[in-house]
Amino acid sequence: DGLFRVRVLHLRLSLAHPIGAELPHRQSRTPERSRMTQLAKTLSIRSSPHIGAVSSVDSIMFNVVLAMLPACLYAVYAFGLAALLVLVTAVASCVITEHLLCRMAGQASTVSDWSVVITGMLYGMVLPPSLPLWMVAVGGVIGVSLGKFLFGGLGKNLFNPALVGRAILQAAFPAAMTSWPSMPTNRFVAVPPSTLALPLAKPDYDGISAATPLANWKFNEEPTAGIDLMMGSVSGSTGETCALLIIVGGLYLVARGMMSWRIPVAILATVALFSATLHLVDPERYAGPIFMLMSGGLMLGAGFMATDMVASPMSHLGSVVYGVLIGVLVVLIRVWGGMPEGVMYAILIANAVSPHIDHWIQPRVYGKTSPGGTA
Repeated sequence: DGLFRVRVLHLRLSLAHPIGAELPHRQSRTPERSRMTQLAKTLSIRSSPHIGAVSSVDSIMFNVVLAMLPACLYAVYAFGLAALLVLVTAVASCVITEHLLCRMAGQASTVSDWSVVITGMLYGMVLPPSLPLWMVAVGGVIGVSLGKFLFGGLGKNLFNPALVGRAILQAAFPAAMTSWPSMPTNRFVAVPPSTLALPLAKPDYDGISAATPLANWKFNEEPTAGIDLMMGSVSGSTGETCALLIIVGGLYLVARGMMSWRIPVAILATVALFSATLHLVDPERYAGPIFMLMSGGLMLGAGFMATDMVASPMSHLGSVVYGVLIGVLVVLIRVWGGMPEGVMYAILIANAVSPHIDHWIQPRVYGKTSPGGTA
């Protein structure tokens, strides 16, 4: 796939020895030839992602930003200034937090590698467009500090930092995180009253709240047309409504060799198969596979969050198992859980299981004897 990922420690070894030390019989007796010549070489072992091509980490991260831009631009078109403010605040809070934490720790700032920009964009895309900006900033600080920097920074986080921030907000402000605006006609010249709410004040959602397709189906048994889900003309989080643009961005990264296709394919195939089986059993009670695939944050989660290079398994088979686990959890939570959406929790649970998947599913080293006794 062009990417080889290994979780290792940073190690720098300085090697210095005189020429001829290993071959003493070849050393010259003349003072000029016997002079000590130092060899200064550095062995660098770095954390994932390891690149097998000419692309650098910065280049890959920048291309991920480009792949997400169409969905972000559509979010601004669909929800107006409120979505723009949420996205800008999310990115700014994440970038500033990482920069300050690096400085406080006496480290060089890592904001130039684009990874924290991706975190901020993903974090903003999974938030309601009408969320108060001070809540957006609080979640960004928590997501980067607890979800990323606490584990050591880039390449060491166990969980997706954007989802850590959203999960904290979901637990702390459940009403604000489940209030969804429609597409008002004045969205380009005005923002909802809740957007500029003062810290710790109760946001005003009168007249702007609308139900998401998943909530309509779960609580009212009202379906949503597949074309509306594909084109994004529905209520939902800021950047997850237009499934088509998210798919295009994911295909771009796969074509560039910057994303493993196994994880999103395993997730989407599992959701499609599981939901299709349930739909065949009881079509009135369970939604069909098209609805389950296109609604909510599944496309965004499968394409850009579950594929986190650090929080996902390294082996091909492990990636498939990881994707199947997420797909099963998504359907279970959506159908039998108390909330209509389960992508966030499914990915976070799978992130926690990912190291164990790597441990359980390891390719046999060539030449070693298998437990069955065969080479």
